[in-house]
Amino acid sequence: MNPFRAYFVFVKPYWKWIVLTLLIGLLKFGIPSLLPLLLKYVVDDLLMNGQLTAAERIHGLALALGAAMFLFVVVRGPVEYFRQYFAQLITARILFDLRSRLYEHLQKLSLRYYQSTKVGEIISRFINDAEQTKNIVEVGMMNVWLDMFTLLFVLGFMFYLDPVLTLVSISVLPLYAISVNLLYKRLKKLTKDRSAALAGIQAYLHERIQGIAVIRSFALERHEGTRFRGINGRYLDKALNQSRWNAWTFAITNTLTDIAPLLVIGYGGYHVIQGGLTLGTFVAFFGYLDRLYAPLRRLINSSSVLTQASASWERVQELLNQPYDMDDAPEAEELKAGPAGIAFDQVWFKYQDENDWVLKNISMEIKPGQTAAFVGMSGGGKSSLVGLIPRFYDIQKGRVAVGGRDVRELTMHSLRSRIGMVLQENFLFSGSVRDNILFGRPGASDEEIIAAAKEANAHDFIMELSGGYDTEVGERGVKLSGGQKQRIAIARVFLKNPPVLILDEATSALDLESENLIQQSLQRLTESRTTLIVAHRLSTITHADVIYVMNHGEIAEQGTHAELMELDGIYARLYKIQHLNLGQQEGDEQQD
Repeated sequence: MNPFRAYFVFVKPYWKWIVLTLLIGLLKFGIPSLLPLLLKYVVDDLLMNGQLTAAERIHGLALALGAAMFLFVVVRGPVEYFRQYFAQLITARILFDLRSRLYEHLQKLSLRYYQSTKVGEIISRFINDAEQTKNIVEVGMMNVWLDMFTLLFVLGFMFYLDPVLTLVSISVLPLYAISVNLLYKRLKKLTKDRSAALAGIQAYLHERIQGIAVIRSFALERHEGTRFRGINGRYLDKALNQSRWNAWTFAITNTLTDIAPLLVIGYGGYHVIQGGLTLGTFVAFFGYLDRLYAPLRRLINSSSVLTQASASWERVQELLNQPYDMDDAPEAEELKAGPAGIAFDQVWFKYQDENDWVLKNISMEIKPGQTAAFVGMSGGGKSSLVGLIPRFYDIQKGRVAVGGRDVRELTMHSLRSRIGMVLQENFLFSGSVRDNILFGRPGASDEEIIAAAKEANAHDFIMELSGGYDTEVGERGVKLSGGQKQRIAIARVFLKNPPVLILDEATSALDLESENLIQQSLQRLTESRTTLIVAHRLSTITHADVIYVMNHGEIAEQGTHAELMELDGIYARLYKIQHLNLGQQEGDEQQD
């Protein structure tokens, strides 16, 4: 099967432009092929013609040069421009479409894929490998055909000049075919190995840049430098293996190329001496010989380029062929606007088929407008449970319902657009404060953005920033404190105004002052919304309508704060421990 067949989906919309570019290219490569004929005319019919006077020769030479100047300067210039422009335009548009398709595909891949794949590996395929695939069109669908046309065009002139000498000049072509067949099979594998090694460098570099603070805090600069030299060395080995094989390829093919001129010089020179060939024909033939092997060299080089493009396209295809763990059902419907309750009916869930159950037989019902809290030890399944509501993962058994409908029967877009989430570590994108708040509802007005920021207790600190709402927050919001980032994340949710709210340990990593400000904004945010709170500090959820105590993936206890304290079970024990620790901290602060 042609490895490039799947690529033609991206080429098809531009086939008319490709045909036009090929036609222009025929002129571009055809015009220079007339030069040896001009040379033959000048030598045989002008310079070596003893029947003409010097004036007649000069007149004929002037006419020939005038026609050639018009053809090579006036005509060929625009032809060259449009050929190059259209070729670059087509490849740029195809690359644009390919990357757009890749990005759309990445948006649909499940979180499982991103948890098991390095970001640098994805970026390498998205940027480097996708870039290499443009040669499939530029080289494989344009240059190759133009070079083949040039070969046929030149061979036609050469047979016209001397058929026997033409056969002598192409006698080495079978050796070309054999060498290409043998050499480029291995070159493709070596190229793919090199691309994989380069992706390894990018993946390693991406992680280390993200974690540079950890590296410095443990004084691991030298250690990491040694590790990087090892990874970089593996790439060097792969790159040198490919370079060595590439060098052998060019050495062999260029040696074969050099044999042909020697054969022509010997055979053609002998016939000129014997009088069987005119000097002009011999000179023109030798000129065509270079024009025969120049496109042949390009074809050999094209084989190398296409081999690399093929290897890159295979890596891009591997990404494009990654299956979606979840997709909208054909009959999926929109989640209706308005208040929405949430129900779990005998839900069993695990992340991988070979893993243990994370959630076991979970059943509960949270009515519209209620606040439900989930507490328990780390690893109890709290975050996994709330992650099932926006359908970040699909369950193996049971049913999760929002608004009375199974989440698998709803479109994921409508489901997630009705859910707002505030996490422990909310991600801020590089850009301005305004840009990050607008993620809640792109297209919102400045008045709506400011109103959301005020509700989140973020407006005052934003106005104190150097650029106000236009202040750049840096990559991942590095220029802001944890509390400031959290309040911007809350402002996003205020702007979104969803009927369902999920707070996943939204204040556990903050200082008491920041937590107090955020708790005030969260109280306003949860009003009249169905709210699920995953909490570490139990003092923050005593107001909840119902509290679920998770233990090893199961609901161990449930009830209001008062009911659970009266039960004197897991919740009561955790609450008393935290209350005692909090009292000790306050006492220490008073002594300080």
